[in-house]
Amino acid sequence: MDALSWPAILAAMTLQLLPVWVALGLVFTVSRIYRRHLGLYGRLFDSPIGMTGFAIVMFWVFTAIFSPLIITHDPLAQLSGMKNALPGSALKSGADTLFPHYLLGGDALARDVFSRMVMGARDVLAIAPAATAFAFMVGITLGLPAGYIGGRLDTVLSFVSNLVLAFPVILLFYLLVTPEIQNTGPLIAGWRASIPNVMAAVLFGFPILFFCILWNSRFFTDPRRRNIYIGITLALGLWVYAGLAFNADPTGIWAMEPNLLNVFVSVVFVNAPTVFRIVRGLTMDLKSRDYVAAGQTRGEGPWYIMLWEILPNARGPLIVDFCLRIGYTTILLGTLGFFGLGVSPESPDWGSTINAGRRLLSVFPHPAVVPAIALMSLVLGLNLLADGLREESLKD
Repeated sequence: MDALSWPAILAAMTLQLLPVWVALGLVFTVSRIYRRHLGLYGRLFDSPIGMTGFAIVMFWVFTAIFSPLIITHDPLAQLSGMKNALPGSALKSGADTLFPHYLLGGDALARDVFSRMVMGARDVLAIAPAATAFAFMVGITLGLPAGYIGGRLDTVLSFVSNLVLAFPVILLFYLLVTPEIQNTGPLIAGWRASIPNVMAAVLFGFPILFFCILWNSRFFTDPRRRNIYIGITLALGLWVYAGLAFNADPTGIWAMEPNLLNVFVSVVFVNAPTVFRIVRGLTMDLKSRDYVAAGQTRGEGPWYIMLWEILPNARGPLIVDFCLRIGYTTILLGTLGFFGLGVSPESPDWGSTINAGRRLLSVFPHPAVVPAIALMSLVLGLNLLADGLREESLKD
């Protein structure tokens, strides 16, 4: 069988990505119809830069979601005769596979570069947004009272934040992500009290705390509704918390591999102080506004004012920073993978794939260039999306 030409390669990839195109079309069509009811997201359609970024980001999101349908080969499978195969190369006779070509070639271990790129998107997008969201919950939960209440609380929290930020990030990640660190610490009732596990036990509790405070402040005058919301939050939150922090979920739904846990906790730990400082600064600026004084006059509690008066009015900068921070986290994950830290070595993570392909970069560039372009495009999309959101949020 003959190798594919570049037009044929592009046509085949376009066909493989058909679920992504359909999903993008549905999202844009529905969003366009109801844009006037979608707030900041609806106004994003007025920003060409923002919509370009949104399209790129959603392309990779849907690629990650539909990755099992898109890949042409097992990303870990090594097929005979396909080592460093050029893009469009036909499989050798006798290969037991439904797709007869390596669309973007093979790597040094004869694995399909296209399939590894697609599955790598799932690995990145499974960690970066979730870890960033956790970091935001930690930063918001601590930053709001630090900025609003001030005093000794602000002094202590700011000192701890500055202490973490003063530590070299790369060295900190080397210390936290090294697999050997998972085996340190005493064994307590079958649970290893290693540094990452202890950090997970602390940091993963913040989302539960955040939502409990949120519901309590919002429905303080309606105890029945408040108790229902807090009860649901505790039931679901503690279930997830037990699985992620202590690997104690009996159903096995909420569990995280040790290497992945190290990466996740490290990302949250590094990003949370920066989010804390942003939230603290915004709170110190907004707490002198008239609507805050009006809430105080009505007799609203501090947490109600912080969560339902100050935080909504700080959403613009926070949403923009959230998008940018996902991009930073994506680069950080790629850097960790490049250095061989974090996820398992055989993982199709973009960073580790780039590292594996760089050794023969001058001879066979495609194994490293393809994931590098994927990583660059996702970060570019997030940055453009953040720019568009910033433009539209300034119009509020």
